[in-house]
Amino acid sequence: MAGMLENMLETSARLLELLSLLQLKRDWTGSDLADRLGVSTRTVRADVGRLRSLGYPVDARPGVAGGYRLAAGTAMPPLLLDDDEAVAVAVGLGAVATRRLGVEETSLTALAKLEQVLPSRLRRRVEAVREATSVVPGADPPLDLSVLGAVAAAIRGRERLRFGYTKSGGGEGSRHTEPHRLVGWGPLWYLLAWDLDRDDWRIFRVDRMAAQRATGVRFGPRTVPGGDAVGYVVGRVSKAGWRYRARVLVHAPAAEVAAKIPVPVAIEVVDASTCRVEIGSEDPERLALWMAQLDVDVEVVDGDELAAAFERLARRFRRAAGGVSAI
Repeated sequence: MAGMLENMLETSARLLELLSLLQLKRDWTGSDLADRLGVSTRTVRADVGRLRSLGYPVDARPGVAGGYRLAAGTAMPPLLLDDDEAVAVAVGLGAVATRRLGVEETSLTALAKLEQVLPSRLRRRVEAVREATSVVPGADPPLDLSVLGAVAAAIRGRERLRFGYTKSGGGEGSRHTEPHRLVGWGPLWYLLAWDLDRDDWRIFRVDRMAAQRATGVRFGPRTVPGGDAVGYVVGRVSKAGWRYRARVLVHAPAAEVAAKIPVPVAIEVVDASTCRVEIGSEDPERLALWMAQLDVDVEVVDGDELAAAFERLARRFRRAAGGVSAI
């Protein structure tokens, strides 16, 4: 029995090594693989058959110039990465997660899966790379990728999550939640979660979260009001804290406007070249300046304060251009 178990372990280890070799380059001859594995070509053929039975599409070409290659299949098989490759992938996924490329959430879930199985020595290398690199400072809030990864892992595993949270006014507290969805908008990430202490849905800015940890307690799915997590977050966040509100007709496609606006707002498509935006701010003049930076024609549909702010800016710009004397 001991000998049989030893043979099984030896075969499993050899299959993993064979798979790693096939993923390393496009073509291998049977003799090359036999030499690298220290077995006969007959054993190589048998091991290739085992990989095929596990779902790995290994192509074989007969003849002197023939050989083996790992082909593209109908499903993504597990990949074997060496230490340097694993670190590079983790760092790359983390970088993509902070950019507006349309794949941020997918990058986060992939990063969560990878970091869950990274050995501690590789986690330290990944953290060392992150700590030793910088980007040009901008208006974006600081973002802790370890928080993002942990939240994404808790969502994927449907595990309750505890974390510290700093409110907009500076107050701090702890939250116990059932995390439902991460929503990225502009430079910010938001967590939509069921707050167990408040028995209601809450939205948290991820850059204000700290000391997160999954509790290991699983939870069942809940239905988001309206059935649309993204729409719910946008609707709640875009209107929170606005003192002045306005509706603006923007003469540009909705997708173009959304790409230019770095904060959550509600955008309604009017036609292929026009959209309606509901926007707000604490300061209508600052909002007018910000809207001018969109570099497209706009019309104030509803919002007297914003219209007056545009008028004041227009007079100021005319004075700056020397077109009229100071008033």
